[in-house]
Amino acid sequence: MSLLVKEIYPAIIGEGIYSGFSGLIIRLTGCNLNCIYCDTRYARKGGRWWRGKELVKLAEKKGFKKILITGGEPLLQPEVIDLSGALLKKGKQVLLETNGSLPINQVPKQVHIIMDLKTPGSGEEASNYYENLNFLKKSDEVKLVLTDFKDYLWAKELIQKKGLEKKFQISLSPAWGFLSPEKLARWLLKDQLQVRLNLQIHKFIFPGRERRV
Repeated sequence: MSLLVKEIYPAIIGEGIYSGFSGLIIRLTGCNLNCIYCDTRYARKGGRWWRGKELVKLAEKKGFKKILITGGEPLLQPEVIDLSGALLKKGKQVLLETNGSLPINQVPKQVHIIMDLKTPGSGEEASNYYENLNFLKKSDEVKLVLTDFKDYLWAKELIQKKGLEKKFQISLSPAWGFLSPEKLARWLLKDQLQVRLNLQIHKFIFPGRERRV
């Protein structure tokens, strides 16, 4: 079991229901999408190969309880399934970020999944694999990144049509540099959607830094 890893570093988790907690980030190389707001384009190529056992050993050495596996798109490397299982056996809490275009049915049930649904403004709406909604747990997260009001209306209709707020943890995120948090907050207050406003707090903590935050 070997995986191509772009970077590994300790960080304050910046998004989702575990934002603010410390953890170890394992960022895998490669992505199959090209969202217009992507802030990790550098992870599309490069990195080094790690054996799964090496990654587990490193995670134990670092000592963090929470391990966030992200990318790129981690599910492009099938070995991530075995890595997740191995980390769980060591008592780690595994969080997996995925762009929602690839099947998640093989991911161990104990893994906390943060899955995107791509809006029209992302340029990748056609890549959404909606079948994944049948495999998410109630404790898992569905994240929608919005670029403008049209994206917001699209997201609101999808959430209400599919009753997503009753099934999962739903987060709406303003795309950095495209939509201000204030605007999204005002829309949410007006419509009283039962969703979470999701901000990338690492960008507020470490302004101007694009890597390893």
